[in-house]
Amino acid sequence: MAKQTFEQAMKRLELIVQELETGDQPLEKAMKKFEEGIKLSKFCSEKLDETEKRVSILLQDEKGNLLKKPFMPASESEDE
Repeated sequence: MAKQTFEQAMKRLELIVQELETGDQPLEKAMKKFEEGIKLSKFCSEKLDETEKRVSILLQDEKGNLLKKPFMPASESEDE
């Protein structure tokens, strides 16, 4: 089985949420979907944590100091 990507996990998680919100499923099936959703949520959270660590490493200067800059999407920075 190929490794799951963050994007694939998020897409599946969104689908599960939509299915659970309809409330049209038997309890047992809904519980299985919920369990799958929890696993996907943990997977996505771990991927985001890993990515944050990698970005922090990339933002270190030559002395190892972290250069922290507030993240501002392009649309917000253009408004100022």
